[in-house]
Amino acid sequence: MRNVIIGMMAAAVLSGCTDTVPTAGVQRGNFEVFGVEDGDLLKMRAGPGTGYEVIVGLPNGTVVRVHECQQTGGTRWCSATTDQARGVRGFVSWAYLREI
Repeated sequence: MRNVIIGMMAAAVLSGCTDTVPTAGVQRGNFEVFGVEDGDLLKMRAGPGTGYEVIVGLPNGTVVRVHECQQTGGTRWCSATTDQARGVRGFVSWAYLREI
């Protein structure tokens, strides 16, 4: 019983961690923004999380180059640059990218 309680406590502590963890096996390269609802934009942020400032909004079809990704909480965030304006670099959610 004691081991079960300790295991549950450890799981609770670990699930509350918001540290970023690099994700293995994520491909680098060119990807396209997709799956964003009509009238909305994928937000490119200054850091890997929704608490960071929005740099620019990207509509479906925008091509980005992914450099690396990391897990923050329940979301995989990728460092990316836009294809059209190479000087623009930020973080986007992996959930809205597909390889091209």
